[in-house]
Amino acid sequence: MTFPVVGMVGGGQLARMTHEAGIPLGIRFKLLSDTPQDSAAQVVGDVVVGDYRDLDTLREFARGCDVITFDHEHVPTEHLRALEADGIPVRPGPDALVHAQDKGVMRARLDAIGVPCPRHRIVSDPQDVAAFAAEGDGFPVVLKTVRGGYDGKGVWVVDSAEEAAEPFRAGVPVLAEEKVDYVRELAANVVRSPHGQAVAYPVVESRQVNGVCDTVIAPAPGLDESLALHAEEMALRIAKELGVVGHLAVELFQTRDGRVLVNELAMRPHNSGHWSQDGAITSQFANHVRAVLDLPLGDPRPRAKWTVMVNVLGGDYPDMYSAYLHCMARDPQLKIHMYGKDVKPGRKVGHVNTYGDDLDDVLERARHAAGYLRGTITE
Repeated sequence: MTFPVVGMVGGGQLARMTHEAGIPLGIRFKLLSDTPQDSAAQVVGDVVVGDYRDLDTLREFARGCDVITFDHEHVPTEHLRALEADGIPVRPGPDALVHAQDKGVMRARLDAIGVPCPRHRIVSDPQDVAAFAAEGDGFPVVLKTVRGGYDGKGVWVVDSAEEAAEPFRAGVPVLAEEKVDYVRELAANVVRSPHGQAVAYPVVESRQVNGVCDTVIAPAPGLDESLALHAEEMALRIAKELGVVGHLAVELFQTRDGRVLVNELAMRPHNSGHWSQDGAITSQFANHVRAVLDLPLGDPRPRAKWTVMVNVLGGDYPDMYSAYLHCMARDPQLKIHMYGKDVKPGRKVGHVNTYGDDLDDVLERARHAAGYLRGTITE
């Protein structure tokens, strides 16, 4: 029997962990990576080093692949259409992926299908930002470049028209949004296959530090059951309406008046789903592999009452391996996931997962391990 080859565009940690999920199934991976040192390039056997923005490179890479998928959303839409015209299955396809590539397109489509979002408008200059603010509750206003932003990059919170000049220097359209008065950030993760089967993971709470995801708690503590169900159903409807194949993360604001509003979409495995590696019956990575190959999807239910993921960020202490002795001895249930990246201050280099029945205990164990690995905790 010949097992399929999954072509993964992008060599980051998401590709690395997706490849890991395919190994037990005998699924073969081919990787298009920027450099041989990229996270996934260190572990995948078949690596092509090249530029995903070059159509000839993409076409050559796609030869011998049964399906193409991604660990980022930056491949030009027109290139993906060309691959489809060549007969290569692309999952998610360009008609879906454009909603994760372009925030303006995403907002317009979500409006059209009746999904609640923050008040928003494409703006042309700082004076237009001031007009947008005046149409609502005034400043502050959130400005986003419509393409290319992630982990807080390409996002500004401005308090005046004078502060609004910088986003326009990039030369791309700018989206203005109201600054939502929210209680916390949530994420609804779902997976959908080509023939329409879909599963939903428990809604999680996502805690950010300086615009970067720091902690994820699964399920979101204290979330009303009806609101959790509403968020899951909304994410499943978005996946269906947009024709998503694979994993979809819907980042949400929980407002003070009891609503949920869509903040961002990601059509790939996502930081808010990393807890599922050790906390769910089937991880987001395993279900993404199943979905792009149109295999039956796995059970997304949690294995434990609580699972907590904390990102490990680089600091001034590069020798993280020496910290394993303490972390593993202190918590034999701890799960450490490192990405093979050079340690740089503030850079995501790994994450830890903990689980159990007592949320305070699970949180403390995860935070201690991540802090010790980074070097901010020394005992």
